[in-house]
Amino acid sequence: MAVACSSSWISIATVSTVVIRIPQHMQRRIENAKELRGKKKIPTIRAGKLLIQSKNTEHNQSAGYAFGKFEQTTLSSKGWKHNKSFGDYFIINNTKSVAPFITERQQEESVKEGKAIEFGQLHINKELVQTLNMANITHPTTVQLQTIPKVLKGNNILCAAETGSGKTLSYLLPIVHKLQLDKSSEDYIENTRTLGCLIVVPSRELAEQVASVSRFLCAPFHMLTKTVGGGRGIGPIKTVFRKGPADILVATPGALIKALRRRYLDLSTLSFLVVDEADTMFDPSFSGMLESILLQTNIARAPSETKGPGSKAQLLVVGATFPGGVAEVLAQVTDLGSMVTVKSKNLHLLMPHVKQTFLKVKGCDKLLELQQVLKELQHETRGEEVGAGVVVFCNKASTVNWLGYALDELRVKHLRLQGEMPSAVRTGIFRSFQKGTVDLLICTDIASRGLDTSRVRLVVNYDCPESHTDYIHRAGRVGRAGGVEEGEVLSFVTHPWDVELVQAIETSARRRSALPGMKSAISKPKAVVEESQE
Repeated sequence: MAVACSSSWISIATVSTVVIRIPQHMQRRIENAKELRGKKKIPTIRAGKLLIQSKNTEHNQSAGYAFGKFEQTTLSSKGWKHNKSFGDYFIINNTKSVAPFITERQQEESVKEGKAIEFGQLHINKELVQTLNMANITHPTTVQLQTIPKVLKGNNILCAAETGSGKTLSYLLPIVHKLQLDKSSEDYIENTRTLGCLIVVPSRELAEQVASVSRFLCAPFHMLTKTVGGGRGIGPIKTVFRKGPADILVATPGALIKALRRRYLDLSTLSFLVVDEADTMFDPSFSGMLESILLQTNIARAPSETKGPGSKAQLLVVGATFPGGVAEVLAQVTDLGSMVTVKSKNLHLLMPHVKQTFLKVKGCDKLLELQQVLKELQHETRGEEVGAGVVVFCNKASTVNWLGYALDELRVKHLRLQGEMPSAVRTGIFRSFQKGTVDLLICTDIASRGLDTSRVRLVVNYDCPESHTDYIHRAGRVGRAGGVEEGEVLSFVTHPWDVELVQAIETSARRRSALPGMKSAISKPKAVVEESQE
């Protein structure tokens, strides 16, 4: 019904209702805000050292704080996919001064009681112990304490331990010891050298490094170590075997397959087969060749088969990370149930003794940031007798070359190492870096696996690694046994796809848990598992 017609009056019939519709996602945000209103924020800051140090101090986390199982973590890198986040950073501080795989604290306590564990107590040859003492290596690391006795007993071994923990000595020491025992036995016939140990590694650089350690250990016993690598044709491979077999051969898979096809060597009399850097060797690019090598070797299925006439080879599989196909391949050549697994307590965890920084930076600013970091490190280490080594990782060979040209323009002395280089060029590059001829190495992931980088103080991920496995191996170039103390890792985070990996790393650091997607296949075989203790 209409009301009077005065201009100050409005017809009721003409009034329309205005409906405001709120999107569902906004309604949820409002409801969540109401639920959280009045609730106190859980403090992650306590007295003491910080584990996570962020540009936004609200995201800091104390080393003494532990998240509950169902408690949600607030990440410093949460908004890093947005363009406004450039310049943000967070740091995972080192919470331990000593690497968890080094037993120094245990040794100090034991020394006071006169019970220090030394290599001689592991029933290693006295001359071997003296050789180690000459290099100032007196006490075994945790992985060595766990592995050496098992190898001496004749067990097939799966050894999984973090990078830099001394895995090379953990298998070479008992191997050299047992080969020397065989040579000194009454049944040994002079001038009838046969190949005793084959060590398969993924790269020429790692082959040379392992061989140099082997030669050092074998020197008192006049045992011969040889290396054979790919990339040079069949001529150099033939030359290696022309003067007969070595006691220990360190080889890359491609070169070894060529030698086996031409019958340059025989694996039937082998006493030891070592597969080093297992995550790379069981990768699809190598797994076919590795499987062929394993099938041509008489691998023991029990410790009793490694002793006496007609003995078979012990199999030692060593690595810091393990891919998914390990169990399937090994099941074809040995009894998985009889394999002994030595697994580090800190496997797949971030290193607690290495400072790790993540910086969100534009791609065009990475070179300037790198230059600034190098200047600061040079200033800090000025006056030291030995220069601090720096390794800069790139994802592609082309990036290594470009960055090298850019550093040439800035007159920064460096070395480059990447897989597309001819073998003749690659030879000696890493050795020069190890000797300290040049303090800066620009490289791809070819230098991230197994190589000894004891003099490295800083690792820079110029390109963010493509996987958690790559990050673990790159970061493992610092904080190594017997290496430079106070090692650091700096990662430049540029792309949105880099952020997802960084967020997973930050979550693992805050929760002190293993990195996601790193479930080790070594748990599949029904083996005896021994947890390394700190």
